[in-house]
Amino acid sequence: MSVLPTAPVREFRRDRLAVLPDGRAVTRWTFGWPGLVTAQVLDLGARLYALQVPDRSGRLDEVVLSPADPADFLGPARYVGATIGRYANRIADGDLPLGTRRHALATQEDGICLHGGPDGFDTRLWDGRPLEEGGQLGLRFRLHSPDGDQGFPGALTATVDYLLDPTGALTLRYHAVADAPTVVNLTNHAYFDLSGGRDGDVLDHELQVEADQYLPIGADLLPLGPDAPVAGTPFDLLRSRRLGAAIDDTHAQLDRAGDGFDHNWVLRDAVGLRRVATLAHPASGRRVECWTTEPGLQVYTGNHFGLDSAGFVTAAGGRCATYAGVALETQRFPDSPHHPTYPSAALVPGEEYRSTTVYRFGVDH
Repeated sequence: MSVLPTAPVREFRRDRLAVLPDGRAVTRWTFGWPGLVTAQVLDLGARLYALQVPDRSGRLDEVVLSPADPADFLGPARYVGATIGRYANRIADGDLPLGTRRHALATQEDGICLHGGPDGFDTRLWDGRPLEEGGQLGLRFRLHSPDGDQGFPGALTATVDYLLDPTGALTLRYHAVADAPTVVNLTNHAYFDLSGGRDGDVLDHELQVEADQYLPIGADLLPLGPDAPVAGTPFDLLRSRRLGAAIDDTHAQLDRAGDGFDHNWVLRDAVGLRRVATLAHPASGRRVECWTTEPGLQVYTGNHFGLDSAGFVTAAGGRCATYAGVALETQRFPDSPHHPTYPSAALVPGEEYRSTTVYRFGVDH
């Protein structure tokens, strides 16, 4: 008599992680399949807080960065793992041209509106509800952003779904509607370290990106305008390349970003959900494929983590050093409101913003 396979044990629980210095309580949800893959998300910033996946020997390790002290999410680690909005990346001069009007946005970084402004979506407590769909477990987070929030026009209602399956695929699904013309550009700012924190940096990771062009930046990290070919530059990642070797190249664009990558790659075939990048850690065998419906991928190699203003103690107990993690941020292009040739981030009443990104984890033997 044959024995039917046993379904893996599922886990889903909720607890209070911490109370922030401003008095707000932070809720944590843990879900997944213990021994296979598990995730933790927070209502603070609709944030990916932890993710454990196996290496080639089956050993589970933490593969995203988080601070040991949740209060650091309001300081040096404020963007780590968070849902970024209303507009991810940068808008020059806090100036939003939209139709025949211009809107003054809240700014930081020397007059730039970064990641939605000083009080962006990463600082908010989102409303979270359990979600189960097609064998996947997760959460749906919802946030209402009123008209004029950080200077952005129109009241916006945004949701982000986290869905995890037992094979190691984490889906992030974004949706937004507005009652007046506005712009929307949502992404996730998780930092990956596929070594599980064992190496101290990600310079031994290998990255491949499906892009023939990238956006060169100025000293203010804003795109200069037209895209440029990756051929003959450190930005040529069409074939997998070790990050340490890529950013050791001599190139003015690396210097501008702080001796590393902080650039947007112009992705190939910008239609539908497709694989756009693969990050691998040969020593452990772990790899993650990034699939997205978005036209751009911002790669940031944690160039400033070693600075006092950007450092924090990780959940593993070590100091977050330079190059401690790499962010793969799927998005519309930075500063697109000032560049009519870039894919539009505009959203008008009656239309819906939809975006999907999947991080598919696996192992190479």
